[in-house]
Parts: sequence; structure tokens; C-alpha cells
Amino acid sequence: MNKKNILILLLIVFVTILVSGILISLKVENMAYEEDTKELKAKVISVEGDSITIQDSDNIIYTFGMDGDDIHIGDFIKIEYTGDLNKNLDLQGNNIISYTSKNVTENSNGIPMNFLDNGIFKDYYKQAYDKLKELSLDEKINQILLVRYPDSNGDGILSENQFGGYVFFAKDFKDKSVDDVKKMINRLQDVSNIPILTATDEEGGKVVRISSNPQLASTPFKSSKELYKSGGFEAIKEDTTNKSILLYSLGINVNLAPVVDVSTDPNDYMYDRALGENTDITSKYAETVIDASKGHGVSYTLKHFPGYGNNKDTHTGEVVDERSYEDILKNDIPPFKAGINKGAEAVLVSHNIVKSIDDENPASLSPSVHNLLRNEAGFTGIIMTDDLAMGAVTNIPDATVKAILAGNDLIMTTDYESSFNSIKKAISNKTIDESLIDKLAFRVIAWKYYKGLIFEKQK
Repeated sequence: MNKKNILILLLIVFVTILVSGILISLKVENMAYEEDTKELKAKVISVEGDSITIQDSDNIIYTFGMDGDDIHIGDFIKIEYTGDLNKNLDLQGNNIISYTSKNVTENSNGIPMNFLDNGIFKDYYKQAYDKLKELSLDEKINQILLVRYPDSNGDGILSENQFGGYVFFAKDFKDKSVDDVKKMINRLQDVSNIPILTATDEEGGKVVRISSNPQLASTPFKSSKELYKSGGFEAIKEDTTNKSILLYSLGINVNLAPVVDVSTDPNDYMYDRALGENTDITSKYAETVIDASKGHGVSYTLKHFPGYGNNKDTHTGEVVDERSYEDILKNDIPPFKAGINKGAEAVLVSHNIVKSIDDENPASLSPSVHNLLRNEAGFTGIIMTDDLAMGAVTNIPDATVKAILAGNDLIMTTDYESSFNSIKKAISNKTIDESLIDKLAFRVIAWKYYKGLIFEKQK
């Protein structure tokens, strides 16, 4: 073979290797793209400057830094991205490849797909959505308000506003007989187009809204600490049953208890109201109460997520929790998980600023805290705020709207007019979309069906 042919052969081999290398490189890049590219479908709940906030079908909230010029609140969006999502970040650091915005699709029952999950109330979604379609915007807003019972004209105010429910304190039961309380509750239910949630804090011990009145109970309910020390979990179980029977007989259908905060230091603010035992025993306590409460017509509420710890009183002012994230996951979250696994229907979120999760917002106004509850604790029920009239949040502008955007389903409020007006204004100025209120009202109504409240009213 002459020199010319050898050179041609070498050139052919070189070109073949080069082309093969390019093809292999492209294939590897394409495989990497296919492997690393992920997709997220969700509803846009907020657009602010160069960021958008979305909520997926599991009610997890994410904020992405991206150009939202052609994205609007209420849009259903599909995002392709690389990297991993971090539910504890205020702003996701992912690389956005593309996004598509389109109208919300519906299932065969006409329910928006982003309303649907595999949650505890799923069997009642069809009825809840049918009921939702009958409501005006004002009625839907009022359904997500759990309002402190007023000093006077409670039934008249309810008749006009149709709240989701009332919260009753000791003053509302003071000096009343059993018949008086029943009549009070019955008057309220009679003026409600949709039966209301009737809630109170009957924890036992320090907080006894009903049993502090000797006309309603022979003796006040004991604290969880006293019950456990005297009779263990059997005493806890018996107490929960007795408490539920009394509450239901009076017309109360939600108990804002048990306190499942882990507190073992007598100097802690929450110690007197907590079980006073370690995480494992407190978890068993949560399981026992939720399990014993089932079948008695009263829903129990785990509180105060994500755990009060050794912090001060949020009724009077801002409280900052300095504990590590790992400490909270290990010591404070397990009792909530335990109660949730037993079928807890509601969780109340505290007003503590938990620095390791969100160093800017109280837990009640923090998407990261709510993501932790939905994702880490696996909760699919109703998340409610503590009262927005408490000192820790009273000076925060638009606290009600922030609470909604954080992931709460039910807003506990004393100043119902301010809460209603701030929601109405936020819808008007496109801070939030009416479809988000639809979703929250839908969830509250589904809970009422689950509880048998609406069914009883219809019968």
C-alpha cells in the first residue's frame, strides 16, 4: 500500500472516531437531560416581581425565581427543572428549563384536578364540590373563618356572615346550664346554611373552658399530666371518651386539644399544659387521644405544630425558637406524626418563629412550616392557625392573607371583619386568586361532610 492510500485510510479512521465520539457525547448528554430533568404540575397562588409561588396537588408550596410576565394567579402550570426541590427553602434554587401555563383541568366530576389528593376527606369531595358551587364569593370566604364567639348577638352576626365556625371560651359558658348551652348552639346551627364548626379548648387542667362551670361538669377535667401519673394511658383513654361525650351532648363538635408539645422542663411556658414526658411517651399519648376520640362526634386537634419547645407565651408578643432543625425533627414532630397516623383531622399551628425552618415568619404564616406538616408528617387534613389576635402576629400587616398563602385551610380570628376584608381586597388586587379560596372552602366543607354535620342537617 502506497503512502497516499495509508494517509487516506488514517483520515477515514480519524473522522470515524471523531463522529462516533460526537454521537456518543450527544447521546450521553441527552441521557443526562432525560435523567435529570423533572416535572412539577401545580397551581399558581402568587406572582410577585420575578418570582412565582405555586401549590401542588399535595398542598406543598414552592416559590421559584422566574419571569412571570405571562403567568397569572390561578394558572395551572407545568414546570420542567433540574436539581432537587427543597420544601424548607423560601426560594427554590433550581434551573428552570421550561414552563407551560394553561387552564386548570377537571376530573369527571368537574372538580379541578389541583383540588384532589388522596386525603382523609377524599370520599366526600364530590358532595363538597357540589355544595361549593352554590356559594357566593363572600360565603366561601366566610367558610374558612373560625371566629371567636362574640359577647352579644352571636346568632345575628352568624346569620349575616355564615362563618365556617365559632370558637367558644370559658366566658361563653359561664353560669350557663346544660340547657342554656344547648339552646345557644342550636340557635347558631339554625341560622347556618351550612352547619358550623363549634370549637373550644377543653384540654383539662389549666385550660378547661366548659368543665370549669360546675353546672356543666361535676368536676373540671384533669390535666394530661395528672391523668398519666395516676392511671397511665388507660386513664387518658377514659378521660378522652368522657370528655367527648360531654362536649357532643352540648353541641360542641371540635376540641382544640390535645397539646402534644414535648415539654419536660417545669420552667417552660407550655409545661403545665403538656404531658410533661419525653417524645416517645408523648407520641403514645397523641395516638391514645386521637384513637379514643373516634366515633363520638367530636374532632380533636393536635397542637401546637411544629412543637412549642421551651419557648415563651405567644399570646403576649413575638417568640423566637432557636432550636436546630434536627432537634425539632427528632423530638417534636413524632407526636404529631403519631396522631396523624391514627386519623387526626386537624392540626393547629403555633405563632413561634422557628429560626431553623423560617427565620422571618411565625410558623402560622410560614410556607416552609406547612410544607413540613404536609410532607414530613404526611398530614392531609385541616391546618388552622392559632388566633390571629394573639400578640405574636397582631402587628404583622396582612396576617390573614399571609396565613392563606402559607398553606392554612382555616383562619382562627377574633376580628372577623378585618380578616374578611383583607381577603376580599387581596382577591380584588390579584394578590390571591378566587380559586384558592374555592379550594380552602372546598376542604372545610369536605371536612364537615366527613364529620357528618351536613348530612345531619340535610336529614
